[in-house]
Amino acid sequence: MRYALVTGGSRGIGRAICLKLATMGFSVIVNYNNNEDAAADTMVTIIKAGGDASILKFDVSNREEVDLALKNWRDAHEKEYIEILVNNAGIREDNLMLWMEPESWHKVIGVSLHGMFYVTRALIKDMLVKRSGRVINIVSLSGIKGLPGQTNYSAAKGGVIAATKALAQEVARKGVTVNAVAPGFIQSDMTKGLDEDMLKKQIPMDRFGKPEEVADLVGFLASSGSSYITGEVISINGGLYT
Repeated sequence: MRYALVTGGSRGIGRAICLKLATMGFSVIVNYNNNEDAAADTMVTIIKAGGDASILKFDVSNREEVDLALKNWRDAHEKEYIEILVNNAGIREDNLMLWMEPESWHKVIGVSLHGMFYVTRALIKDMLVKRSGRVINIVSLSGIKGLPGQTNYSAAKGGVIAATKALAQEVARKGVTVNAVAPGFIQSDMTKGLDEDMLKKQIPMDRFGKPEEVADLVGFLASSGSSYITGEVISINGGLYT
């Protein structure tokens, strides 16, 4: 059995990635923090379609929770390892910096940036020992060009982008690739509340993207066909920013 872990895998882009990886033959571990019902629904959907999946609760921003949850998984799967890691968990708490509370700054960076570090650090050794693995970080257009009202989110995703490039060079000789996927406006929980009709006028393709389109790109990066691609940040934004 080949295993893939998707953090924040219960809804939106994360759910679509879980479903995609399941169709590729991976046993998908759906991580969640709060919404167990949504995580269980993703798991059941995969199983009903003939795939294999499980759910795993932990807060990616809490190092102790991450370490304990993944230790327990290893103890139950002594001869196996997580080959594909998709660091998808992320939150937005938008505001102009002038009015942004420190708690919002630390919370957003804690989930996206610290979370990527805690989970990847816990799993990368097994990938190196096996000389095979994929780390795929879901970042954002905001981390590339910056967006007003998102200094915390832009800082978090920009940090993940820089870490992606550095880690890719550390592990390349061992057959492990590290890449990032940077979505623009995608129809998901993260973009609820945005004025889609207004914003899509800025997009050359004149529409928001679909979670499944992001998942297809992640699926390629998780496949053997991407074995010579590492340290890259691939945008998927309908031509909004190139």
